[in-house]
Amino acid sequence: MLKKILFALLGIIAALAVIVVLQPSDFRISRSTTIAAPAATVFEQVNDFHKWDGWSPWAKLDPNMKQSHEGSPTGVGASYWWSGNDQVGEGRMTLTESRPSEMIRIKLEFLKPFAATNTAEFSFNPDGNRTTVTWSMFGTNNFMAKAFGLVMNMDKLVGADFEKGLAQLKTVAETAGK
Repeated sequence: MLKKILFALLGIIAALAVIVVLQPSDFRISRSTTIAAPAATVFEQVNDFHKWDGWSPWAKLDPNMKQSHEGSPTGVGASYWWSGNDQVGEGRMTLTESRPSEMIRIKLEFLKPFAATNTAEFSFNPDGNRTTVTWSMFGTNNFMAKAFGLVMNMDKLVGADFEKGLAQLKTVAETAGK
């Protein structure tokens, strides 16, 4: 009887491992909003990590979060490091591409609570005095991230933070543009 239970348990574990392995390796999370401000005004808020505290959805989650800025003050080479509570974790962002009023690409390195390296991207699509901003994050899921994705919908979880951040960016950029 004990052997049957053990074999059944091993079968369940093997089946779960196969399900996890078969999950998609690549992911992409994107959200967009339209802001009543020129692309240059919106771009300026994202291209400077010093300004992220004004709109980032994670900035106010830990009032004791440690932060530092390195490299160039804005644009390619600018770098931002943070370390905070369980809600914000620890990591580093480095601007790797910056095309004024068009696109920003960021290398996003999470150190805690889970190590991961992804790419964040902001695209700015001007339409007169309005700008459609799309915030995306993409990368490759390892085994643990795939397993986590079986119980948590990362698109909804991270997407909700992107939506909140874009709403706050909208407020900051529309106020700065006046």
